[in-house]
Amino acid sequence: MLIIGIAGGTGSGKTTVARSVIDRQGSEKVTFISQDNYYKDHSQLTMAERETINYDHPFAFDNGLLIENLKSLKAGETVYAPVYDFTVHARSTTDTVELKPNNIVIIEGLHVLSDENLRQMLDIKVFVDTDPDVRILRRVLRDIEERGRTIQSIHNQYLNSVKPMHEAFIEPSKKYADLIIPEGGHNEVGIQLLSILTEKYLTSDCDWVLDNNNNN
Repeated sequence: MLIIGIAGGTGSGKTTVARSVIDRQGSEKVTFISQDNYYKDHSQLTMAERETINYDHPFAFDNGLLIENLKSLKAGETVYAPVYDFTVHARSTTDTVELKPNNIVIIEGLHVLSDENLRQMLDIKVFVDTDPDVRILRRVLRDIEERGRTIQSIHNQYLNSVKPMHEAFIEPSKKYADLIIPEGGHNEVGIQLLSILTEKYLTSDCDWVLDNNNNN
């Protein structure tokens, strides 16, 4: 099993890169995991209390559960990931995502490269590097259309947590990347390079192994 981690700032195009690779390889060969589903559950808090949490800090994620799930997948076991509801800042109490072991697992998220223990699970580490002005515009559209946020709330969150957390944790994690893809889904060459690596793995006789201790 080849595990690819794709990190980058909010709105950088991480999901687009991941989907592009999946389209090239075939969805039947790839298991996709979004780190967003592994936000820690705060359903015991009031909505007002949940809205004060810094969701852009690495500690906002339950990486322990994510790592357990990755280990189970490597052992050939099917796992059920939580589903996170951004409109209420809590995990769904009814829905889960079935994740089956596969030749390739792609996990994407803000802090996929920020956590050392998670990095050690990755065979290929990718950072999607996109200009801040492009990223914030994409975030504004997404938060309004998909998460029911107001412009004022997006503005406050960006200044109070998104920008400082990006500078403190996400941008520095770029140094751990094996491959940096500028401009995300618009970088056809970068996506092709990543696809070539995955194809080499799929077509080998399992004698091609990346040293996942490099740059950890």
